[in-house]
Amino acid sequence: MEKEKELMSHMLHGGDIYTYQGALDFSVNINPLGPAEEVVSAAKSAVDEMERYPDPGCRALRAKLSKKLQVPEDFLIFGNGAAELMFTLTLAERPRKAVIAAPAFAEYERALLAADCEVQYYYRREETGFILEEDFLDMLRNDVDMVFLCSPDNPVGNAIESRMLRRILGCCEEKNILLVLDECFIDFMEGGREATLLEETKRTGNLLLLRAFTKIHALPGLRLGFGICGDKELLARMSAATQPWNISIPAQAAGLAALRGEERIKKTREYVAKERTWLQERLQELGITYFPSQVNYLLFKSEQNLFGELLKKNILIRDCQNYEGLEKGFYRIAVRKRKENEELVEALRQISPVR
Repeated sequence: MEKEKELMSHMLHGGDIYTYQGALDFSVNINPLGPAEEVVSAAKSAVDEMERYPDPGCRALRAKLSKKLQVPEDFLIFGNGAAELMFTLTLAERPRKAVIAAPAFAEYERALLAADCEVQYYYRREETGFILEEDFLDMLRNDVDMVFLCSPDNPVGNAIESRMLRRILGCCEEKNILLVLDECFIDFMEGGREATLLEETKRTGNLLLLRAFTKIHALPGLRLGFGICGDKELLARMSAATQPWNISIPAQAAGLAALRGEERIKKTREYVAKERTWLQERLQELGITYFPSQVNYLLFKSEQNLFGELLKKNILIRDCQNYEGLEKGFYRIAVRKRKENEELVEALRQISPVR
């Protein structure tokens, strides 16, 4: 148990299948359907080109993604996952003070601290379902350079209300703050097209959207993310701070193939919604407190050590106690396929019988 605690204290993310080999992994929230066959095939074929350097400008991928999103090609920047872009951004801009809404993805803070930035947290409250409340606007003062938000949120899975997001953006424009909005899970969300601030990038340079192929296309091992921003000078500074050839040939090929999979994204949304509802109902039956989600994972809490107890049954979940703003007893599970979801629920039923 002491070894387990030591390991947990050093883990910032889920997906540690290298420590917990053979475990059924509910700790990472990627597409339960896995990568599409044509995407895997494209990546495999591209390996034959490994003797060449990749295109540093990702030109074919850039043109295709620009057309799909209906934004100019020079609004796009690519990264070795969205996480790389966070570090590239803070390295390029060197913000002095930034605001993060907690609980939040750990890499926001890590990227800011790597640039010697002062980080201030806005703590969302459990009793309100961890929504972003009105007083968040009070955090946006004139001495703030950057704000990191996530919608749909990780680890809770709720989206920031559209009107609130636009008020935040308006305040950032007024005070010349850069709003960094992580939308990496928006493709899992019904109504995502209405929830995104994509169109706002055409109007203001105070907004940088972060997205990735990682989650919706199940490509965490290939690493492919992108940013969307109307401030071309900012993107130029970020490009200057990025190592060359950061997107491999297989990753670019997989991204191109993935962009042809709009029908698969729709299928994924429908599948995830059905399985998420099923999981929420089972958690409710077990008397486990959960927080309603709009995407492919669920945050819940328990007085029991579910991380340790489920590991005994060879099931890995995300222990969220190392999230800023959360504490011991909070856990996150991915929405997986029905057979796997049933296995998780049966294990939980054995550990936490219905009260």
